[in-house]
Amino acid sequence: METVLMTGLAMGALYGAAALAYNVMFSTSKVLSVTTGHLFMLAAIAGAFFVGKLGLPVWLGFVGSVAVSIVAGMLTEVIAIRRVLARSTDHLWLLSTLALGTVMQQGVGLWWGTEPTPFPRVFEQSFQANALDQKFWLPILAVLLLALGLELFYRRTLFGKVFLAVAEDPLAATARAVNTSRVRMLSYGMAGLIGGVAGFAAGQLTFAYFATGLTLTLNGFIAIAVGGLGSNLGALIGGLALGLLSAFTTYFLGGQYQQTIAVGLLMAFLLIRPEGLFGAKLSRQV
Repeated sequence: METVLMTGLAMGALYGAAALAYNVMFSTSKVLSVTTGHLFMLAAIAGAFFVGKLGLPVWLGFVGSVAVSIVAGMLTEVIAIRRVLARSTDHLWLLSTLALGTVMQQGVGLWWGTEPTPFPRVFEQSFQANALDQKFWLPILAVLLLALGLELFYRRTLFGKVFLAVAEDPLAATARAVNTSRVRMLSYGMAGLIGGVAGFAAGQLTFAYFATGLTLTLNGFIAIAVGGLGSNLGALIGGLALGLLSAFTTYFLGGQYQQTIAVGLLMAFLLIRPEGLFGAKLSRQV
């Protein structure tokens, strides 16, 4: 039972990290990118390649994995977001990010393969640790540090306040000589940073698997639907709730019910409380 609990917490932390990445990108672009989970997948694949295949030191593989994810995040903004937002106010970004995510997933599948590959150990630790194994506590610790760092960045740094200004009113920020396009691209790079750190830390739990991105994209969206779009605290709580629910559903009912329960949770919140637990209600002018 302890292992089930730790699995739920670790996967929930990963879902919460995906929701944090959603929030960071949405704050500056008002776009929910379908490539969000793929940033995590790329980090896990890159980590397994750098450390497992090339034999690089773990710290160097970590840096390389995070760099890959950051670049992928920034390219997402340049390729799938920028021109769409410049030409249309419709939700065409849904199609552009879906297309880019599909290309990323299939490209990685062709290069890496379609079978889950074990991720190398990050620290020396006996496999007999069971519920205290690093594959559980490492992603939890990484996501907590990411959430804390993100909060400090927004509240304590000048550049973080620029991000908040663009999120609040991009037209006013532009009038104050803020390059909103550059800030938006950097926010996607920051989402890549989150995906890189969390994806590498959780690699032993998720394995290096090309289809992980789609799962994290969906479950990250469910986490923000539960916690509330724009709330980082809600993202973490929503992710943990979903992770624990999925883990105990698998344990008691079987894995075939896991995704059904997750989608059911999404539908319940969208019907009962569309703004989520910590989201602000939006008013519409008529």
